[in-house]
Amino acid sequence: MVPEIVCLGEALIEMNQLPEKDPRLFYSSFGGDVSNVAVSIARQGSAAGFLSLVGNDLFGDQLLELWQKEGVNHAHVSKVQDASTGIYFVTHDTSGHNFSYFRKDSAASQITPENLPNTYIASAKVLHISAISQAISPSSNDTVNAAIQIATENKVLISYDTNLRLKLWSLEQARETVQQTIPFSDFLFPSLEDSILLTGLREPTDIVDFYLKNGAKLVALKLGPAGVLLATEESHHRIHGKTVETVDATGAGDSFNGAFLSEWLRHSNPLESAQYANAAAALSTIGYGAIEPIPYRLDVENFIKSCSNQYCTS
Repeated sequence: MVPEIVCLGEALIEMNQLPEKDPRLFYSSFGGDVSNVAVSIARQGSAAGFLSLVGNDLFGDQLLELWQKEGVNHAHVSKVQDASTGIYFVTHDTSGHNFSYFRKDSAASQITPENLPNTYIASAKVLHISAISQAISPSSNDTVNAAIQIATENKVLISYDTNLRLKLWSLEQARETVQQTIPFSDFLFPSLEDSILLTGLREPTDIVDFYLKNGAKLVALKLGPAGVLLATEESHHRIHGKTVETVDATGAGDSFNGAFLSEWLRHSNPLESAQYANAAAALSTIGYGAIEPIPYRLDVENFIKSCSNQYCTS
């Protein structure tokens, strides 16, 4: 099956702390923001493809097995002989979750424009990219820019998450790169926390207006537990968050992105897509890890139906 949505970025091995059992215990799973999005897309029933490099190691093999199991097309993921697959650790405290990364010179960071399959991207309906992919190395940034060019020339829609990681680059570099990418973005998926730093603004309405004025076609500003503010030049819609028993919000934004894009492909209705994705993101926080709690379509549909009872509120 030709992927409807091609995701370009980094995949990682996740080591997630299990504080309820023993804070010294870590559960091994998978992560990487764009890979998470690809899995979310596939679990909603759409055809997802992933572009990246992995290490010629056990972790690289495990990621390939993950995509095979999840139905994510990975025909253009290659192994790098002399580089390892990146790893990150998630720890939890009263303030939420914290990340520690071990990805310097990882296989994914060595991707170049020559690794891009032009026809594969050109045949998709949507290309999904992330600022993390731009930050992990200069060659990865060049690759993202090359993919944007291929997509633009072939009228492929572009989805962009402004994921900000200041351990990877300076705020000045991030602002400059994000600013250059926004005008190409048909779907922009920033978080409020990142946007406050990227724009210098604090009010959600001011932030989405800033992104729209700078060229984004549609903005879904993720507000965490408070929900999402969906904005186009024509309208703003505030969608309130769903209250669930959250244990780990790792990857909730990625789950939102994938669910939104999948639902948008079904009927091209931004508001319904955001409402659906809002529910999917809430469900993704009731278990540990970035990948395992990502809900399937039936789970999301049943959850939306159940939101009229005491289980969740809006």
